[in-house]
Amino acid sequence: MKEVNLNIPVKVVAYDELDEKQKTLVDIAREATLRSYAPYSNFKVGAAIALSNGEVIPGSNQENVAYPSGTCAERSACFYAHARYPEAKFEAIAIAARGTDDEFVETPAAPCGACRQSLLEYETLAGHDVEVILAGAKDIYVLKSVKSLLPLAFDSF
Repeated sequence: MKEVNLNIPVKVVAYDELDEKQKTLVDIAREATLRSYAPYSNFKVGAAIALSNGEVIPGSNQENVAYPSGTCAERSACFYAHARYPEAKFEAIAIAARGTDDEFVETPAAPCGACRQSLLEYETLAGHDVEVILAGAKDIYVLKSVKSLLPLAFDSF
């Protein structure tokens, strides 16, 4: 039997350690949480995607009583970004969340599996790593690539 260990580097930083582009993405993702429609979970998620054309596309989770008809913030942003700017490549994504107390979550929230796979599709389309910034109330996780979130991803082969 062979064992494989997967090591995923994650930088843990404070907001003031981010560069200006990263801060802007985090700010837009945090602001997008205010546009979440989450009457069932009360978990409000915002995302912001930086595109190669200079645009930043926000998204927020949108729930529906006919679960699972809603969509997550990350997919809301990435589908709109590509529909609006199909020629632009994804450069980075920031994600922020507010808990049921309406405060930003202490530990950064990571995307669900469906969002990870969807984001990986657009990273593949971009042809380069897409930085992932997961913003908690205090700590912020910075990952080099969407692949870091889904190291054994399903691929088109």
